[in-house]
Amino acid sequence: MLIKAAINGGRTKAEHTAVPVSPEEQAAAVRDCLQAGAGAIHLHVRTTSGEPYKESLDPEDVAQTLLAVRAHAPGASIGVSTGAWIIPDPAERLQVLTAWKVQPDFASVNFGEDGAVELAKLFFSRGVAVEAGLIDSASARAFVASGLAANCLRVLIEPQEQQMKQALETVRTIEEALKSGGINRPTVLHGTEATAWPMLDEVMARGYDVRIGLEDTLVMPDGRIAKDNVELVTEAVRLVRKRAGASPPS
Repeated sequence: MLIKAAINGGRTKAEHTAVPVSPEEQAAAVRDCLQAGAGAIHLHVRTTSGEPYKESLDPEDVAQTLLAVRAHAPGASIGVSTGAWIIPDPAERLQVLTAWKVQPDFASVNFGEDGAVELAKLFFSRGVAVEAGLIDSASARAFVASGLAANCLRVLIEPQEQQMKQALETVRTIEEALKSGGINRPTVLHGTEATAWPMLDEVMARGYDVRIGLEDTLVMPDGRIAKDNVELVTEAVRLVRKRAGASPPS
């Protein structure tokens, strides 16, 4: 079972002092999460000049971040966000991503956003794997209609609802849309905030892969504030091993 660490998202240090934002902080967080048991990393690139640490898709910011991360964790599977909120205009976003000189191992492409198909095809042309982000049945249907599923690394199911009943209903409708389209790809399922830890039980019951990190939650299962990404990943590893009947790490 893959455990993917989502180390920062759009969070700021005002929310949690351990949120990694600079290239050096992100690199250290990646290294430590991998050592804790994560098998892949999802990060949001930040500006390295100007407004401090705002989310960025700028080619230089991407390059600086990825080079720093790879210096600390060579061979790691590193993915980046391409969210439309960073550059809302689809044509401009495509133009900026076309200028990337340093490429991630995979990119998360949200199929509920305009321009997703074009972004995915750009990444395919460059040998970058694509993780298809699905937040609801509409984005799942758009993904099916794109005809790109067979080329994608995996599917990322990420319901946004904060009540488990509603979140699970969204998961069900996404799963039905994928099934009706004949799509069977490796799948990561995760909750956010209130559903982050409760969703982990559903993930393991379905045999999906796991995502956890400060992007998704700031707290541990018992409600206390997590120390950092490593503590979150370590707990996810423990729970996965416990369910699998393996001994927890010493």
